[in-house]
Amino acid sequence: MIYAPYSSLNQWALDFEGNLQRILESIRIAKEKGATLRVGPELEITGYGCMDHFLEGDTGLHSWEVLAEILKSDVAKGIVCDIGMPVTHKNVIYNCRVVIYNGKILLIRPKMWMANDGNYRELRWFTPWAKHRQVEDHYLPRLINAVTGQTKVPFGDAVISTIDTCIGVELCEELFTPASPHILMGLDGVEIFTNSSGSHHELRKLYRRIELMKEATMKASLSIPSRTPDSQRCDGDRLYYDGCALIVVNGRVVAQGSQFSLSDVEVVTATIDIEDVRAHRAVSSRSNQAAQAERYERIEVPFSLSDGLADEVKDFSELVVGKLAEVRYHQPEEEIALGPACWLWDYLRRSRTQGYFIPLSGGIDSCATSVIVYSMCRLVAEAARNGEKQVIADARRIAGLPEDSDYLPSDPREFANRIFHTCYMGTENSSPATRKRAKDLAAAIGSYHIDLNMDTLVTAVRDLFAYVTGVKPRFRVHGGTPAENLALQNIQARLRMVIAYLFAQLMPWVRGRQGGLLVLGSANVDESLRGYFTKYDCSSADVNPIGAISKTDLKKFIAYARDAFDLPILTDFLEAVPTAELEPITETYVQADEADMGMTYDELSVFGRLRKVEKCGPWSMFTKLCHEWGSFLSPQQVAEKVKHFFFEYARNRHKMTTLTPSYHAEQYSPDDNRFDLRPFLYPSRFPWQFRKIDAAAARWPDRSTVRPEEAQTQHAVEAHRDD
Repeated sequence: MIYAPYSSLNQWALDFEGNLQRILESIRIAKEKGATLRVGPELEITGYGCMDHFLEGDTGLHSWEVLAEILKSDVAKGIVCDIGMPVTHKNVIYNCRVVIYNGKILLIRPKMWMANDGNYRELRWFTPWAKHRQVEDHYLPRLINAVTGQTKVPFGDAVISTIDTCIGVELCEELFTPASPHILMGLDGVEIFTNSSGSHHELRKLYRRIELMKEATMKASLSIPSRTPDSQRCDGDRLYYDGCALIVVNGRVVAQGSQFSLSDVEVVTATIDIEDVRAHRAVSSRSNQAAQAERYERIEVPFSLSDGLADEVKDFSELVVGKLAEVRYHQPEEEIALGPACWLWDYLRRSRTQGYFIPLSGGIDSCATSVIVYSMCRLVAEAARNGEKQVIADARRIAGLPEDSDYLPSDPREFANRIFHTCYMGTENSSPATRKRAKDLAAAIGSYHIDLNMDTLVTAVRDLFAYVTGVKPRFRVHGGTPAENLALQNIQARLRMVIAYLFAQLMPWVRGRQGGLLVLGSANVDESLRGYFTKYDCSSADVNPIGAISKTDLKKFIAYARDAFDLPILTDFLEAVPTAELEPITETYVQADEADMGMTYDELSVFGRLRKVEKCGPWSMFTKLCHEWGSFLSPQQVAEKVKHFFFEYARNRHKMTTLTPSYHAEQYSPDDNRFDLRPFLYPSRFPWQFRKIDAAAARWPDRSTVRPEEAQTQHAVEAHRDD
C-alpha cells in the first residue's frame, strides 16, 4: 500500500517567504497523513505568474535560497518531495521539478513541452529540454552545497527508482501533447506519475482536464496529477488557478480536491495498491511494446513508498474497498459564483485595500458583479465558521479592526456592509425602476449603499461646452445629430467613472477608517467584443470579475444565485430589458442595448466563439453561419449580420487597449493584454472580404423556411454555445 498525496497551495508570484511557509505546511500535513511522496504545484517556489521576472537573476537566486531552507528543514525529512522552481543550467533557464529526499537532491527534471498559446508565454522565459531520455550533470550553487554536501546532481529526462516502485515526472502541457512522456515512461516500467500543472480556470474546462487524466492512466495505469500551479488563487494577474487536485488510478479518480476554496493549503491523499497497477498492465499487446521500449536512466533512492507486507494494518477500514465517489463538476453558473469570488478575495487581501466600490446601475451586469462580491462574503463567512485562521485575520484587517479583535465575519451580509460599497448614480434619464432595483439589491446583500443624482455635474459640463463654443448639443430625440447624441451620453458615462474613484478614495475616511477601496467594473465579454461601452466610463475600473463572461451565462448565474443565495430581488433583474439609460425616455422611445448594438447577445456569443475559438475571419464566419443559420436567414441576411459585427468590432477594437483587467473565464475573451493579440487599427470596412461575401450572398439560394423569431427556440443560434 502506498499513501499518495498532492498539495494545492495558494502561492503568489515573488512571495518567497509566504510560498516557503505554505510549502513546508503542505509537507507537514502530508507526513501527518502518512504520505511518503509529496507533489507540489508547478513553479511553487516562485509562483507561476512571475512572467518577465523569470529572466532576472534574483528570481533564480531566491529560488535556491528557499529550496535550501526546505532541504534544511526537519519537516522535509523522511519523505520524497517533488518541488517546482526555475533552474538555470549552462546559462539556459528551465522550468523544473526538483525531487529531494532527506536533505539531498535526487533529480532536477526540466519541462520538455511548453505552454505557449492563449494565456501562456512560457517560451518567452523558459527553454524546453530537448534531450529526451538524456541526463547531464548540474553543478549546484555553493549555498546548496553547504546544505547537502553535493557538488553536482543529475539534470534531465530521468526517473526515480525506489525500493518498491518507479516514479516519473510530467509537467502540465506535457500531458496535453499527443506524444506525452508518460507513455514511454510507462512502457519502461514507471508505475507512478506526478503531473504538476499551471492550468487556469475557464468555464466548462474541468471535464476536459479530468478526461485527459483518465485516458492517460487507462494506458499508463497510475497517476498522481496536480491540476494547478498554485492551486485556488489569484497569482497577481487576470487568471485564477482553480484547484481540483486529482489522484487517478487505472482510469478511475480515487481522490479529488476542492476546485474553489479560500484555504491557503490543501493536501489530498489516497491509499493505493501498486499491485493494481501491475495487474492492469498484464496485457499482451502492451507487454510486446514494453519489451521494445527505450530505457530511461533511473536515479536510485534507498527508500520505500510502501510500508511493506509485514507491517500491521493500523486501520482495517483502510483496506475496505467501497464504491468510488463520483467526480464532482460544478455547473457553469456555480463556477461563476465561486471562481471570480475567490479571485476577488485574493486580490482584495493581497492588495491590502479596505474593500470594493461599484456603480450599481440597476442593470444585470453591475448586479452580477455585486452578487459575485456577495458570494465572496459568503465564502469568507463559511471559512470563518470553519475556523480558517488566515481568512479570519485577513477579514479583520480589511474591515479596519485590530489584530487582537475577536470579530468573526460569520454573517455575509454584515461583512458585506463593512467592505462593499454600492452607489446608484442617477440622472434625469434614469428610471424609477432601475433606482429601486439598485436599492433593493443593496439591501438584500447588505452593501453600504449610496443613492445620488448627478444632473448638476452633467449640466455643468454641457453648459461649459456651450459657453466656449457658442452651440449647445442636443439629444437625438430633441433633434440633435448622432454626434451630439453620442457626446451627451458619454458625458454621463465618463462622469460616473470620476465620481466612482472619488467615492472609492474617500468613503473609508467618511466611515472613520483608513485606506481606500478598489473600483469594480461590470462590462461583460460580449459588450467588450462589440465595443458597446464608453471608453473611460464605468468600464474603466481596477478589476472586473465578469469581463470575460457572456451575457447569456450571467443571466444563468443570476437565476442560480436567486435560489441558491435566497435573493428573490434578482427576478426583477432577469425580467428587465437591458438599457444604458443615457438618452431621454419619451412616450415613443426607450433606449435598449440590443437595439443600440444591432445584434442580440446570443448572436454576439456565436460571433465571439467563431472569431476567436474557431479562428474565423469575415469570409469563413459567413460560410459557417450560412450553413447553421440558413434555415431561418437568407444568405443576404447572414451577410449583413456578419459584416455589421466585423465593422463594429474593428472600429471599436482600440477600446481593448484600455480594458480593465478582467477575470479570465471564457475562450473567446477579447482581452488585448496577452490572450487575444490583434491590431487596434483595422480597415474596418474590410473591402476585399466584404466584396467576396456580397458576391456569394447574391449567388447562393435562399433556403430559409423558419421565421427568425421561431428559430430562437431551436439549436441553430446556440450551435457554438456550450451547455
